Amino acid sequence: MQQLLRYFFFAIFTWCFLPLFSQVPDSIINNIQASPEVDSSVATVVVGDVRITGFKKTKPYVINREIPFRNGDVIVLKDLPKKLQLCHDQLMNTSLFVDVDVTIERRVGELVFINVNIKERWYLFPLPYFKIVDRNFNTWWVEQKRSFNRVDYGLKFMQNNVSGRNDNLNIWLITGYTQQASIRYENPFLDRSLKHGMNVGFSYSRNREMNVSTIENKQNFYKEDYFLVKQIHFDAAYSYRPAIKTRHNFRISYTDQTIHDSIIAKNPNYFGDSLQRVRYFDMNYSIQYFNVDYIPYPLRGFMGDAYIYKRSLGAKNNVFQIGGKGTYSFKLAPKSFMQFQGAVMLRLPFKQPYFTQRMFGSGDFYMRGLEYYVIDGAAGGFVRATAKQQVLSFSVKNIIASKTHDKIPFKVFLKGYGDAGYSYNPEPGTSMFNNRLLRTGGVGIDIVTFYDIVVKLEYSFNQRGESGLFVHTKSDF
Repeated sequence: MQQLLRYFFFAIFTWCFLPLFSQVPDSIINNIQASPEVDSSVATVVVGDVRITGFKKTKPYVINREIPFRNGDVIVLKDLPKKLQLCHDQLMNTSLFVDVDVTIERRVGELVFINVNIKERWYLFPLPYFKIVDRNFNTWWVEQKRSFNRVDYGLKFMQNNVSGRNDNLNIWLITGYTQQASIRYENPFLDRSLKHGMNVGFSYSRNREMNVSTIENKQNFYKEDYFLVKQIHFDAAYSYRPAIKTRHNFRISYTDQTIHDSIIAKNPNYFGDSLQRVRYFDMNYSIQYFNVDYIPYPLRGFMGDAYIYKRSLGAKNNVFQIGGKGTYSFKLAPKSFMQFQGAVMLRLPFKQPYFTQRMFGSGDFYMRGLEYYVIDGAAGGFVRATAKQQVLSFSVKNIIASKTHDKIPFKVFLKGYGDAGYSYNPEPGTSMFNNRLLRTGGVGIDIVTFYDIVVKLEYSFNQRGESGLFVHTKSDF
């Protein structure tokens, strides 16, 4: 199967897959060679010592939990490069470090001495906040004509890794399109076993503009000089991470939301039953699995999650929802990669108030080439196939003097892709996309740099014959 995919990949995207040098890190294979007379398939080495350098704030036991070997472990020699790569990937996926270098410091006979050098992220961020409120950059730039009335701005205070256990404290004071004040604290490692965590947050927000309905797959907004919606939200969550790759999350939240009676006049089904105020509890359980080289932009491995969600809006307006998403990536050649992604969602009962009908075009649930549209629904899903070729890898000097962030790395990928999806809506109304197979495709460029920043420039087309250049600055999932 992989051989067939390789032939297909090169036949369709030959223009962007040029022969390049292998990118296997020298630091991982350096000094790992068995002597000629030793059969490397059975030869073993013993971990003499694991030395961790470069950290200042992170607790050593938090780092050690991600390292897949200990002093005295016996490792088959041919498996050692994979172990070192796994150590690198698991430490990077904590989001605590901008760089991790795992090397064999020296070898004495069968003993290997390993050094793990890390560069911690900046953890204190009192920064100005600026964010476009529309669903994606193109919607704001083209349809909303780059209006700064549709921008949130303010201050955000982020203290990450507060106690050295990857815990985060966020305080946001936002104005502009949305007036919002929020505070959140997250601690994934409450105890020394590093398996139990918690997350708690509170927010208050209000808006003078609302998306009151969907007409021909476009959001219909209504704006006034007074506040149309006010919301108080509180949530608390418990997380359980029994091992490195699997995480369980249990969350409960309470929301009190009030809309102006002019919204009811525009859409009596906004909350359902012409309700002007709703107070409800949400309960959610999700399971996540991560076995990839780099979560924000995976090139190898599988990651996914599944969830069950329940919302109680009263006797007539309950929501039960299940869904999941996954990404599988693998290498075709030294710098060529293939990626498959998919997501599904089922919401019961099928008939829902307007504010719980959102599907395609909301968050990361979208198809490339349909960014200008929203597709409401009760059930649906999509699949994506993407072929990638790394064409550049370089670093530039940081203009801000820093001992730990002296260089900013960049990787550039060319890609070609195709998407297919479907959204079922028992009452499609004026929608032209519901209850039919959807198809899109295109080519693009991905730029990956530090702090999990991924910029995607994509030229996409859809089955209606429309095409355009689209910009995304978030990971797919």
